[in-house]
Amino acid sequence: MSSSVLSYTPELRDYIWENGMTEHPSLKRLRDETLSHPFAVMQICPEQGSFMANLVRMISAKRIIEIGTYTGYSALAMALALPDDGYLLACDISEEFTSIGKPFWEEAKVTKKIDLKIAPALDTLEKKIEEGESNSFDFTFIDADKINYLNYFELCLELIRPGGVIAIDNVLWGGSVIDLSKDDDDTRAIRELNEFVNSDKRVNCSMIPIGDGLTLAVKK
Repeated sequence: MSSSVLSYTPELRDYIWENGMTEHPSLKRLRDETLSHPFAVMQICPEQGSFMANLVRMISAKRIIEIGTYTGYSALAMALALPDDGYLLACDISEEFTSIGKPFWEEAKVTKKIDLKIAPALDTLEKKIEEGESNSFDFTFIDADKINYLNYFELCLELIRPGGVIAIDNVLWGGSVIDLSKDDDDTRAIRELNEFVNSDKRVNCSMIPIGDGLTLAVKK
């Protein structure tokens, strides 16, 4: 039994990319396109995209919520894992960023599965609840403004079915969660979220050191 996490060197990462995952050609092209973007650091790593896609397959998800789409890599990864009649609600506030991914969604023939809403995600999620869609989603991915992470978590918990999964990105926040010298609003929000989810009796949670940290919360 290993007692520690391997040092994730660039060489080990390259090995995983070559031997431990399958990346659709459209995903690779979108990832390359995003690399030149000023905020490219916001994109999830491909091994995380592959991992979440397999989670979607493992729970036979048909309905997904994504909060924070950026240029659309994670949406594309999950949409590719959905069945032909699958549905992915993508919530973002930037037409500029999301427009980068649209040609790649079309190229991969998943555009019909993705319902992109350019509006504050809280408004979009609350509307879904008002329309009677509670307990109707299978998987959610939260990767947006950290200040609202707890609000997103609560609304997603209402919208997913029992046995559904909430995946929350950036929960390690570059290591800032354990750096006591870091006390900015985002870091405090993530610490609060982590403590809250870990003690929440409505879910079973597991924090994974992939990317910038990913928490999986399974609704009881």
